[in-house]
Amino acid sequence: MNFEYQKLDNGLTIIGEVDPLAQSAAVGFFVRTGARDETPQISGVSHYLEHMLFKGTDALSALEVNAAFDRLGAKFNAFTSEENTVYYAAVLPEYLMDVAGLWIQLMRPSLRNDDFDIEKNVILEEIAMYKDLPQFEVMDQARALHFGTHPCGNSVLGTNESVSALTASQMRSYFSKRYAPNNMVLACSGNFDFKALCQLAQEQCAAWGAVDTTRELEDFRGTFRTKHLQNENLARQHICLLSPALSMQDPRRFAASLLGMILGDDSGSRYYWGLTEPALAEIAAMQCESMDGTGVFYSYLCCDPDKTPKVLDIIRNIFAELEKTGVSEAELETARNKMLSAVTIKCEQPMGRLVSLGFNWIYNCNYQSVQQNVDAIKAVNAADISDIIYRLKPSKFTMLSLGPNSD
Repeated sequence: MNFEYQKLDNGLTIIGEVDPLAQSAAVGFFVRTGARDETPQISGVSHYLEHMLFKGTDALSALEVNAAFDRLGAKFNAFTSEENTVYYAAVLPEYLMDVAGLWIQLMRPSLRNDDFDIEKNVILEEIAMYKDLPQFEVMDQARALHFGTHPCGNSVLGTNESVSALTASQMRSYFSKRYAPNNMVLACSGNFDFKALCQLAQEQCAAWGAVDTTRELEDFRGTFRTKHLQNENLARQHICLLSPALSMQDPRRFAASLLGMILGDDSGSRYYWGLTEPALAEIAAMQCESMDGTGVFYSYLCCDPDKTPKVLDIIRNIFAELEKTGVSEAELETARNKMLSAVTIKCEQPMGRLVSLGFNWIYNCNYQSVQQNVDAIKAVNAADISDIIYRLKPSKFTMLSLGPNSD
């Protein structure tokens, strides 16, 4: 696979990983904007804006947009996170330029008032739906508790109050500041013609004006607070623990991810043997999330309310033992093989590879091949993980619980 790169005068970056033997191609826009770039007054606007792009342009209605994707047989979607908004599609190689051209048009949406008013009800329904999902609610609230005033604690969905008060003019202002070409990456992977993609972008995107889109970056270790939210309508206790991890810019992030897998993978991890296998918790999982300038380990636990004290005692014992003895070579080897399998299997398809390709550039402005990722994972040793344990001390965490217990 060959990596290609070009940057337009207005700052739009175009990257591609060309595989002439692939049977498909994937293309997407990675916009470096999300919940952390919002103020409380416009909380939720990034996610709302993601919905609005599918409402069309001055030349295309929402019906025509969906019909165009369907006609090309594209598997398309979008997602918004705390830090990024991504629009992507996988398609047969012969339709790649058509899909890319469609995405380029949608990056300059009309943001019509009528569409804005209708979609507001959709967003409010989505907020209500997620409020009924305890796992989402406890993690959303825990992130806010952990990050405090740091912008990574902002909610992606926003609140009923912020979304209800949001105006179309506020969204247009946010769009003009964040959807600038110098804040976007057009990425493509699979079987396609990179020169043709660049020519298309030059013809249709060169007139987009650059804007200052700086983002405040600072590491944040957390508030380490504890909070309980009682909900007598729930039958289970939902607990989220957050502790510091490493940023996407830190080369040790692969070691941090392996540590998260050793502790909280859904099979064979310390959480599994200590909590899930003996039926003390229905779910006991940890994941490492590396972000722009900072990072966090998330642990999610779901258990019988009466077993909560025992579950938390076991968690503390797991962390204490980890900090005392580190990890074994056998644990590291198992986690490494799991991660290597996940990385390589995901990247066998252009769509899976597209996400890694785009995010590597968004965060670090560099290209990392699959082999480079594999080599980085293989290079992690037990001493690397011991150093992370010593520096980050996962036994010190922010905790939020949600359930029927009063305490």
